[in-house]
Amino acid sequence: MRVKDEIYERLSAAFTPRELDVVDDSESHRGHAGFQEGGESHFNVRIRAQDFDNMSRIARHRAVHTALGKDLVGRIHALALDIDS
Repeated sequence: MRVKDEIYERLSAAFTPRELDVVDDSESHRGHAGFQEGGESHFNVRIRAQDFDNMSRIARHRAVHTALGKDLVGRIHALALDIDS
C-alpha cells in the first residue's frame, strides 16, 4: 500500500474528518535532503474534523502523529499539516 493511502486511511479511521486531503509533494523536493526516488517522502495533509475542537495547535499535531503511528511517521521525511476543526 502506498504511504499516501496509509496516511489517508489512518487519519480517516481516527478522526472521521469532514475534509481530508493528502498530497505526495515529494517530486518538488528532488535533489533535497530526504528525497527518495519514486516519491513517498514528503507529504502535505489538510484535515478538518470536529475532534480538533478545543485543542491547541500543538495538541492537534500530536493527535495526528499518534493516529499515524511511529512506524508510518518514521518512513516520512517531511509532513506539512494544516489542521482545523
